[in-house]
Amino acid sequence: MLESIKPAKNSVKPVKRVGRGQGSGMGKTSTRGGKGQTARTGYSQKIGFEGGQQPLQRRLPKVGFKSRVKKPFVINVDKNRKILSLSEITKESIRGIYRYPLSTSKVKLIGKAVKDIKSKIKDSNVSISGNNNE
Repeated sequence: MLESIKPAKNSVKPVKRVGRGQGSGMGKTSTRGGKGQTARTGYSQKIGFEGGQQPLQRRLPKVGFKSRVKKPFVINVDKNRKILSLSEITKESIRGIYRYPLSTSKVKLIGKAVKDIKSKIKDSNVSISGNNNE
């Protein structure tokens, strides 16, 4: 009725007994090869160590940094005169004239002509350059 519980055939291999004489085939160096650092007790190789060669993670350039500081999208008013003709300056009204990314949260207007349009700005997300800013 009850069969004896045994592991499947050839699923369990005998333990490799190293350092038990030349006849075992695992004597003398005990499967550690020749002399040197790796043959010693307590040796553990550092992660990524390539035998003195510069490791791959140090040969490749650093990538992946992205600043969390949101910088405003800058528009030069001197180069785009259509902004000066707007009666009210908001992010949406500028978008009608000048194409900038939808992900932009703030717009900054620069140039010599910004002092003339300071009073037209009705949006807190639109600012101007220099000491003229409120």
